[in-house]
Amino acid sequence: MQYPPHPGLPSRSPSVQQVLLCGALIVTLSMGIRHGFGLWLQPITVERGWPRETFAFALAVQNLAWGAAGPIAGMLADRFGAWKALVIGALLYALGLVLMSVSQSGLAFTGSAGLLIGMAQSATTYAVIYGVLGRAVSPEKRSWAFGVAAAAGSFGQFCMIPLESHLIAGMGWQQALWVLAGAALLIIPLALGLREKGPRPAHAGPHQSIGQALREAFGYRSFQLLMLGYFVCGFQVVFIAVHMPSYLKDHGLEPGLATTSLALIGLFNIFGTYTAGLMGQRYPKRYLLSAIYALRAVTITVFLLVPLSAPSVWIFSAVMGFLWLSTVPPTNAVVLQIFGPQHLSMLGGFVFFSHQIGSFMGVWLGGKLYDATGSYDVVWLLAIALGVMAALVNLPVREQAIARQPLPA
Repeated sequence: MQYPPHPGLPSRSPSVQQVLLCGALIVTLSMGIRHGFGLWLQPITVERGWPRETFAFALAVQNLAWGAAGPIAGMLADRFGAWKALVIGALLYALGLVLMSVSQSGLAFTGSAGLLIGMAQSATTYAVIYGVLGRAVSPEKRSWAFGVAAAAGSFGQFCMIPLESHLIAGMGWQQALWVLAGAALLIIPLALGLREKGPRPAHAGPHQSIGQALREAFGYRSFQLLMLGYFVCGFQVVFIAVHMPSYLKDHGLEPGLATTSLALIGLFNIFGTYTAGLMGQRYPKRYLLSAIYALRAVTITVFLLVPLSAPSVWIFSAVMGFLWLSTVPPTNAVVLQIFGPQHLSMLGGFVFFSHQIGSFMGVWLGGKLYDATGSYDVVWLLAIALGVMAALVNLPVREQAIARQPLPA
């Protein structure tokens, strides 16, 4: 149901159109900037004389910090307002990018590119934006709205990859990071468009404290299965995003193909996430998630079996792009469907933490196993096996609203 404002008081939520526009632009900037970090792997490691594991570990910490800070950012957004969390995140993002450009040691690089930017992303991406959307959009349109926001992040990936490649080539990798720091600050005025006013709307069912909400969610089997599936999503997409440029260069393909590959992923991701949002309105979301993970496993398998060439990379990038973030709308919609909107940002943050643990493992193992074996073959095979597992664990997820007992006074 849609929660009406208290009589005589202004509505807490801005209009749906305003939330969608400002939220989409914020996700475009935040996700667009991070999607191109793989382009910095070789210029930074070559100039600094670092092994690839140093860069990969910093990006792994970034994803882990993003996930670990996500529930905290969600709690703050649910409690004090999403716009405040977004402003703090934008400032951390800009600071992390500037410090990333001047880091001289692996430890400093991990602190800036890893810890600071990871915390910034936790407050400027889906968990916080979806919390506002969940309160502003009626239940029958939430999956669609989540798909629109996720598609905006995909559009950012498509637009920012060529721009970041051009900045690195024309200005150098350090100056390119400074430009991106300025772009991150644009999140601040956009955050004001998500400033909710008035009293927090009443929620269906009994009011829950944070502790009660966490005990309920972590004791619920379907929540655990969603977290396990999302772990696999993070492992696959971040391994590919960070290591794909180096994988292609190692096989003698032209450097521009990596930029094209990442841009195609971002382009087809627009259609994939929007389609997933629409399909989540009509079909059981657990089946949709299972199909996405199964198709990812098949896509990677075919990519490894056929001869590596520019056309095979284009096709792989397009198909994988369509499946890239298509898990985001149905996963968050199921969480909302089960537990309601009261603690959505926080619970979405915990689910995303599982995603980021997978991201940590994918990006770090990519660098670690490459340095140990001289190839990415083992990590590709892990990505396939995990995709099959995720397809299976999503099938028994229950999407119905959880039955709650009345809480004692």
